Amino acid sequence: MKIIHTSDWHLGRSLYNRKRYEESADFLNWLADLIDSENIDALLIAGDVFDNSTPSNRAQELYYSFLSRIAVSCCKNIIIIAGNHDSPSLLNASKDLLKVMNIFVIGSVEENIENEVIVLKDKIDLPAAIVCAVPYLRDKDIRTSEIGEDIGQKNIKLIEGIKNHYHKVLEIARQKSSASLPIIAMGHLFTTGGKTIKDDGVRELYVGSLAHVNSSIFPDYIDYLALGHLHIPQKIATRDNMRYSGSPLPMGFGEAKDIKKLISIEFRGNNPIVQEIEIPSFQRLERISGDLNVIQKCIEDFKSINNNIWLEIEYTGEEIIPNLKTVIDELVNDSDIEVLRINNKRILRRYIERITEDETLDDLNENQVFARCLDVHEITADERLALNQCYQEILFDLQDKNSDQCTH
Repeated sequence: MKIIHTSDWHLGRSLYNRKRYEESADFLNWLADLIDSENIDALLIAGDVFDNSTPSNRAQELYYSFLSRIAVSCCKNIIIIAGNHDSPSLLNASKDLLKVMNIFVIGSVEENIENEVIVLKDKIDLPAAIVCAVPYLRDKDIRTSEIGEDIGQKNIKLIEGIKNHYHKVLEIARQKSSASLPIIAMGHLFTTGGKTIKDDGVRELYVGSLAHVNSSIFPDYIDYLALGHLHIPQKIATRDNMRYSGSPLPMGFGEAKDIKKLISIEFRGNNPIVQEIEIPSFQRLERISGDLNVIQKCIEDFKSINNNIWLEIEYTGEEIIPNLKTVIDELVNDSDIEVLRINNKRILRRYIERITEDETLDDLNENQVFARCLDVHEITADERLALNQCYQEILFDLQDKNSDQCTH
């Protein structure tokens, strides 16, 4: 039996307000082609199908179009568990309909825990493997709160709750595996020692960010562990048969140079042969850091490639360039380069230098921050009056919008 393990699609995700539907569609088409060409029997999707609990119509269309295509392919087993970004009710809404097509969806902890144990069938409809499909375990599913608990006590209960749930599901699988079928466990959680990247969008899962489970909660008789949540493909405790597949798309510019992967598992008896499959890049991301000369040189180099590139630019020069965005827009004009973010480190650095040793940003309100900014740029008294008036109008508009959102 040949199996693909993937996770963290985050359909509907934006990168600095730039929607990424085209990238997601390209990935799903590539994955469908891979399933056909490699004659894959089963697809495991380990959570975070969507980027948020209220995915757009376009994101849902990508999801259902992909499933309808795979359902009539060689892949006769599809198992989907919810991640922390997913809405359990939204995923579960279509589970009965999808089950008719042999697509099993576990959006939340099942009332009958045996429903989290699924038997995979081979091409002649015989049992070939058993999957323990455990969704993201929410706090309320696994822990009973008590008055007066501190963070440490809550953490102990969370770890115990996660461990107990997995052991119950795995024990059911073990009882069903009378024919020595391989046992596969799926989950969406954070294991101790897992690697992340700054700003990769990985959310801490529980109160206090403490409930990182140790890999020892997974018994040795598991033949393969397919996890989601962390976006970097990686082994768990250096064990070849315990893996995070990682996200198929880079979640941010910090992952721009990373090689994204899927995991292929082929069982011969109970022995898994595990291989990594490299995912092509569907949208080039680049980060430039330097002064204006460096930025200009890099942009010119990128323009010569004549490629569709999304840029994040970090300006670190000493010269103050008040119209930096306009300058950069002119540099990328008449090209396929799109600048998604400009981070002016010069302004931030000059401001921080004005903070005294016994002072932090938390000590200042928004008006004091703006006053320091005017000081840094040596704005005259006449100019300050007009700028302060504009600034107060902006603050008022922001506060008014926030107030409106809170009442809906």
